[in-house]
Amino acid sequence: MSTSIKTPELPESVDEATLLTWHAEPNSSVSRDDKIADVETDKIVLEVFAPVDGTLVTKVAEGDTLKRGDLIAEISESDGKEDSAPVEKSEEKAETETPAPSKPVEREENVEDLSISGEELKGLSPSVRKLMQENHIHPKNLKGTGKNGRIIRQDVQRYLDEMPEAKKNLGLESPERVLDLSVAPQSSPEEKTEKKDPPYVRRVQMTQLRSRVATRLKEVQSTAALLTTFNEVNMKPVMDIRSKYKDRFLQDYGVKLGFMSFFVKASVEALKKYPIVNAQMDGKDILYQEAYHVGVAVDSPRGLVVPVLRNAEEMSFADVEKEIRVLAGKAKEAKLAYEDLIGGTFTITNGGVFGSMLSTPILNAPQSAILGMHTIQERAWVENGEVVVRPVMYLALTYDHRLIDGRDAVQFLVSIKESLEDPAQLMLQL
Repeated sequence: MSTSIKTPELPESVDEATLLTWHAEPNSSVSRDDKIADVETDKIVLEVFAPVDGTLVTKVAEGDTLKRGDLIAEISESDGKEDSAPVEKSEEKAETETPAPSKPVEREENVEDLSISGEELKGLSPSVRKLMQENHIHPKNLKGTGKNGRIIRQDVQRYLDEMPEAKKNLGLESPERVLDLSVAPQSSPEEKTEKKDPPYVRRVQMTQLRSRVATRLKEVQSTAALLTTFNEVNMKPVMDIRSKYKDRFLQDYGVKLGFMSFFVKASVEALKKYPIVNAQMDGKDILYQEAYHVGVAVDSPRGLVVPVLRNAEEMSFADVEKEIRVLAGKAKEAKLAYEDLIGGTFTITNGGVFGSMLSTPILNAPQSAILGMHTIQERAWVENGEVVVRPVMYLALTYDHRLIDGRDAVQFLVSIKESLEDPAQLMLQL
């Protein structure tokens, strides 16, 4: 008796995922509720747990692409032999269905050796072995891009996509010659040199998250009219308040008073004054958002993610700091839920934590504006006709000029500047 494990439930807007990591070895014993795998989408990492005790029989390898409802593993509640037998049987069937080469007996023995035995094939998923077997591809011809150099399905498919060109160049037409090509590559030195990476290059498959971020950022640059306006802020008033009340704030609320809560509250007040900055385009319509869901960009082991503070207008400074700490912890542990990442109307990104002095952030579509914070440095500042030294931060607001006029964008940023230089305005919501 065996229990099937399928791709975990994907969010509504996500169509595929990647098997990121197996936490249990194939054919090893697992206990109920043990975490056996991580599945990565372009937004979050989903954890897969064993539903019963038994022996794990994996059906896909790390790096394989998964669709909704795909079978990724089975857990045999006996010794696992029942689950391994059908795989061997299907492999034997695939061997008998392959075109017979010019020397049937000899070739069949070779195919048997390639598909079942050999150090190169250890750890490969049944689907990858079957695909290699059906196309007579020797593992030495493939460069594995999975974890620890493991061959994954995309590596085999990439080789197959290139094979027709190799056949054309060498005049190979019959399946027998294709077999010879895959077992002993006959490509010319020039062709081999072109496709081979330099020895100092390490090829790693892009994660779902990185791939999706790259696609979305390029789409924004191609579709939006991006423009950035800048301003500078004297951070001394905010720093004085933090220095005066940080100990009491930590004692009363159990969380440190950071800069981000000031910027979130200042942004919300500015958004109330200039609602077009909180709006979004939908074809020829403008969608005015009547709630203020502020996304805060945070770094994670998987890359930059933007969890959302929902209804930030209803939050106190302490609420903002607590929620940011919770979301940052989830991001660090790759436990953000899909609901944590959707629905934002405005985004704040803080490159200053990495030392950035100035930048032009890119929109987080479909939002229409994003605020960039930067590092605080002491600079000359004119105050009451005198030059003094003040801690200054440069602010950048990137906005979609198709929707937001320059006047609104500049005044929005000035509003944030004024709130930060006179924090009493934030307390009184002026």
